[in-house]
Amino acid sequence: MEPAATTSLKAHWTLDPEVTFLNHGSFGACPTPVIAAQQELRDRLEREPVLLMARELEGLYDGVRTDLAAFLVAEPEDVVFVPNATTAVNAVLRSMALAPGDEILVTDHGYNACRNAVEFVTERAGARVAVAEVPFPVHSPDEVVAAVLAAATDATRLAVIDHITSPTGLVLPIARIVAELRERGIETLVDGAHGPGMVALDLSALGAGYYTGNCHKWLCTPKGSAFLHVRRELQEPVRPVVISHGANARRTDRSRFLVEFDWPGTVDPTPALAIPTALAFMGSLLPGGWDEVRDRNRALALEARTILMQALGLPAPAPEEMIGALAALPLKGATTERASPFAVDPLQTALFERYKIEVPIYLWPAPPLRLLRISAQLYNERADYAKLADALRELSGEFTVV
Repeated sequence: MEPAATTSLKAHWTLDPEVTFLNHGSFGACPTPVIAAQQELRDRLEREPVLLMARELEGLYDGVRTDLAAFLVAEPEDVVFVPNATTAVNAVLRSMALAPGDEILVTDHGYNACRNAVEFVTERAGARVAVAEVPFPVHSPDEVVAAVLAAATDATRLAVIDHITSPTGLVLPIARIVAELRERGIETLVDGAHGPGMVALDLSALGAGYYTGNCHKWLCTPKGSAFLHVRRELQEPVRPVVISHGANARRTDRSRFLVEFDWPGTVDPTPALAIPTALAFMGSLLPGGWDEVRDRNRALALEARTILMQALGLPAPAPEEMIGALAALPLKGATTERASPFAVDPLQTALFERYKIEVPIYLWPAPPLRLLRISAQLYNERADYAKLADALRELSGEFTVV
């Protein structure tokens, strides 16, 4: 599929026109109509805070839950709102009754924040973390499945697996992984932070015990809107990170799962309430709706990857079937470990300060290796990646790139 022309679509975003923004994957970017819808909700909230928060919010959440569940192909009663996927991962992990000797299985491509949560709960319980080492470059999804299954043991209580990996941008064969682990009696917590809006989802068919996704990334909702989906029979022990009024509610008209997660205290509900607007707006931007949005972004990511591989003389580090709207290329030149995950690579700084290109470069897995990761969203076009390729060529005399 040829990427659709998108020059006119850029007008729907307020991104700095002087910056070539190739990092949608980190925090997303919210279109103007969705921002406007959120502002209307904020105005409504502030006109009568008690009315919205105490009387209307539950019904409003139920309406949003219905719309979002339809998009996810899930039952509304199995979906709750959280600020971000990391919060959902913490909620599931901290609801587990781990014992000494238990294991939680992760991959070495996992998101750092979620890995930290796994380390926290296992250390506290005297349990351990088992790490599946997934190769990168990778030649086939089969390698991923084999690595995960090889690391699973009789002690594995839960697997925390990314749907789309954050550093390497790989779309993992999550349906196969979930099915294979369930056959072994192991449930999977899928960190689908990048899933909704990048790939088509059918959570009912997937059958994962737990699936969390950010809406503020590829659905382009306001920051602070995400969901947690829990299979019905697993919901009872799952508690939110914040225990609030729902903990001793005696209601019988809805599950404690909904009651507790829907009220974690006074928070801004407007990011979640704006989800239907984002679903409708983004789905209206191309004639083929969300299917065309996903296909167009993937086609552009693949084209962009080819442009950069040719510029740098790199082979494809992953097959096309494992690429969505993110693509990562391995670079060299990292000399030291960074003191913080938020430390910025000098090459990334040079790209931004000299060329006004916003693109992440990760230290992964360890020096001297690092990764350049690009994103493709409707406001991007081929020229953005050609500009990046030219900049990398010019900087290759100062920085080790390949």
